[in-house]
Amino acid sequence: AMEFETCIKEYLEALRARNYAEDTLYERRRSLEALARWCAERGSARPCEVTRAVLERYQRQLMRARKESGEPYSVKTQYNRLLGIVKFFRWLARSGRIVLNPAADLELPRLAKHLPREILSAREVERVLAVPDVSTALGLRDRAILEFVYSTGLRRKELADLRLIDVDLEGGAAMVREGKGRKDRVVPVGARAIEWLGKYLDEARPELVREPDEGYVFASGRSGRLSTSHLTRHLHEIIQASGVGKAGAVHVFRHAMATGMLEGGADIRYVQAMLGHEDLSSTQVYTRVAIGKLREVHRASHPAEQKRRKKPCPAPAAPTQPPEA
Repeated sequence: AMEFETCIKEYLEALRARNYAEDTLYERRRSLEALARWCAERGSARPCEVTRAVLERYQRQLMRARKESGEPYSVKTQYNRLLGIVKFFRWLARSGRIVLNPAADLELPRLAKHLPREILSAREVERVLAVPDVSTALGLRDRAILEFVYSTGLRRKELADLRLIDVDLEGGAAMVREGKGRKDRVVPVGARAIEWLGKYLDEARPELVREPDEGYVFASGRSGRLSTSHLTRHLHEIIQASGVGKAGAVHVFRHAMATGMLEGGADIRYVQAMLGHEDLSSTQVYTRVAIGKLREVHRASHPAEQKRRKKPCPAPAAPTQPPEA
């Protein structure tokens, strides 16, 4: 029987051959190595020795586990780690490395599709956009980043990976290469965002880029490309500086774009294409907050609302008493 370490290595090689993203491979390896260590401490050094009861115990341990900060792992983190384990054992069984799959009927925690507690309104977004000092190269870059992500709804990594060859200033479009799920998509870029991006490329990027120029749109001025962690930290600081009193970073603008488009009457499938969602249910979560248009339709069409608009009917006259005999 094969050891955990060998099985994990071969599994990751199989995923790499199927063109899985390196980030996914890293997360799978980390979650599987954690499971392997936990099982080894309890006398199960090989995957064939793992039973359904062992995996259920590990699932309960994951629920009780704490981060270094002392906070529990989110349900989404627990779900992702367990999903990786389920897929690993499924692969082991299908490839004949184990006879029985102990994870076949493992029940994963239910994921709630939720948005951040606080969504930026269009007015609040404008306050955030006004924060950067556009008289400086870094400020002009920050304004271009904010305008671009608000217009397109790109994810953090998609924004960091954006290259000059991917942006069509004249056509008002951008190619998102290998977004989530390694899928490419083309998104429109609004006129205002194009204007700020062009100004940044002409006036600020030449000051910030470092040779050799790797061609990334948003340069850091230090290491060339802006890292995803720097984007998160920097945009969070800008939002805090705006005084809107809400937290968040890159994803806040993705949410603002999606809810704003739905409020404006966009078909949900167009928003789905913009966001790069494979499943429409991922986009439908935005309809929970984008109810402005629905409220208008409700007010205009619901019978009870229509009745309120009409003038109240006059009270009926008191019935006349019949004459006394």
